[in-house]
Amino acid sequence: MKFSFLGTGDAAGVPVYGCDCAACQRGTHDPFYQRRNCSALLESQQSRILLDAGLTDLCQRFAPNSLSGIVLTHFHPDHVQGLFHLRWGKGSKIQVYCPPDPDGCADLYKNSGLLEFIYLEPFKSLILGDLQFTPVPLIHSKLTFGYLIENQVGHKIAYLTDTVGLPKNTLNFLSQSPLDALVIDCSHPPEVKGRNHNNLAQVLDLASYLQPRQTWLTHLSHDMDRWLMHNRLPDHVEVAHDQHMLSFCD
Repeated sequence: MKFSFLGTGDAAGVPVYGCDCAACQRGTHDPFYQRRNCSALLESQQSRILLDAGLTDLCQRFAPNSLSGIVLTHFHPDHVQGLFHLRWGKGSKIQVYCPPDPDGCADLYKNSGLLEFIYLEPFKSLILGDLQFTPVPLIHSKLTFGYLIENQVGHKIAYLTDTVGLPKNTLNFLSQSPLDALVIDCSHPPEVKGRNHNNLAQVLDLASYLQPRQTWLTHLSHDMDRWLMHNRLPDHVEVAHDQHMLSFCD
């Protein structure tokens, strides 16, 4: 199983338009430090799953029939805006698995084109080829799911974005078995208390409770990047970057 970070930024991305802070200047001059909207790609022997669809160039990135499906965390624009172009394509239907948000985003439900939206239920697992996705509730301003992702040999990744903390039932569920990787929203430095997204202090508390083998920070803001330029993380915590890949051998 391969897990590739396609985007690791918050809605504004890095560099932020019009910002001249040190993190944005660095991102302007070095593509490694640029961050696009938060999303990922999961690849296994039988499946190729896009996790969120906020990148606007999906039609160029993925050839027709190259995806087994798309799994959404929620319907905020920075996680679904790539679907607005993709839906007008031709060919086979693309299944889009998502939380049961009755509003969706704009007119995606009404004019879905080749997209087929399929509602998921919390804690009810979905099998896509040789991968299992279990939706878990998160705490956000819109109905949002994180996912416990497991392959056939038992490797487990918890993908938790966008959220501020975790509901008790989600925390209890995720603590039942060891995690190979915790990929988690860390939008803010530790001194900033976010309304809809974790800060680093909250992430470290959650990681301490769940005890994953490795924790990866994603959905980072330019403020978080600027903090990281002058501070170090614990050894078990890593910063994700766009195009970074995690590999789990069978």
